[in-house]
Amino acid sequence: MRITPDLVMFSPQFTNPLREREIKLRAYKIPAIENLGSTQDQFDTIDLSDNEIRKLENFPLLKRLKTLLISNNLIFRVGDDLKDCLPNLHTLMLANNNIVNLQDLNPLCNLPALRRLCLIENNVTKQPNYRLYVINLLPKLLVLDFQKIKTKEREEAKKLFADGMNGVQATSSQPNKEKITAIKVQKFLLREKRVR
Repeated sequence: MRITPDLVMFSPQFTNPLREREIKLRAYKIPAIENLGSTQDQFDTIDLSDNEIRKLENFPLLKRLKTLLISNNLIFRVGDDLKDCLPNLHTLMLANNNIVNLQDLNPLCNLPALRRLCLIENNVTKQPNYRLYVINLLPKLLVLDFQKIKTKEREEAKKLFADGMNGVQATSSQPNKEKITAIKVQKFLLREKRVR
């Protein structure tokens, strides 16, 4: 089934226990994110869990959206345009999807309000230094996989990825965050290969 204006209109809509407006688009076998503009940005929470979505992309501008529940899908890719479409997203639940590589998480660094992230039951969580990598990638994150991020972890992540900018010259006075992250990832992966 595809997301259509009719599906949005007739899906359960309610005020959840957090007093946020929520729409439940759960378990419809939706294959892709599309037509969410028909929600008219009226929801704080959208539940797209238990579908067949493969890519986290193709969102319209949803300024009101704060929580996205998209667990139990087939997501293997995160789109680069999330920062423009979901500027106030603070909670992202991506449990039990198909995210495999640490680099697949890089587009999340562009979400300025992201504070809570869940990636349990994704193969990426089995990568070496997964938790430290995500903590370094998302310095404003408060909770990862239902565990509060501790100051000690932040320091350890910063130390592990400290040499990410060595020898890199910025082309402007403010270095591009995405470029810096990509360089850090490349250096980290090279170190990991040498260790094995």
